[in-house]
Amino acid sequence: MSMTIQNDFGPVSGQVRTVLRLEGLAVLLAATALYFGLGGAVWLFALLLFAPDLSFAGYAMGNKAGAIIYNIAHNYLVPVAMGATGILLGIEILQHLALIHLAHIGLDRSLGYGLKYASGFKHTHLGELGQKRGR
Repeated sequence: MSMTIQNDFGPVSGQVRTVLRLEGLAVLLAATALYFGLGGAVWLFALLLFAPDLSFAGYAMGNKAGAIIYNIAHNYLVPVAMGATGILLGIEILQHLALIHLAHIGLDRSLGYGLKYASGFKHTHLGELGQKRGR
């Protein structure tokens, strides 16, 4: 049995998109509150909040590579694993970095920047970037 990866652009819409964006806002607020509740430094948060966006550079290698690299940097699995490792090993800075990373992803999702499809940078699971809301 072979498994093929579908590159079709198939975003969510309507109420589902709204719920996913509100979830992103909730992640942003929760991660930020936890970060500062754990005594995280304001300067570090400000410095690193947009660091995951450096993954945009992957698009220099084409849409497919760009989408893969962007999606690795913008899914919840990476910071959750980082945070869990930080908790288990008692590494506070790893916990802080994970919360900043989660805050970034939550911010992006709340603004409609979703995971990317290989068909192009503007094609995300939350809709096409730059399109009017009614679509």
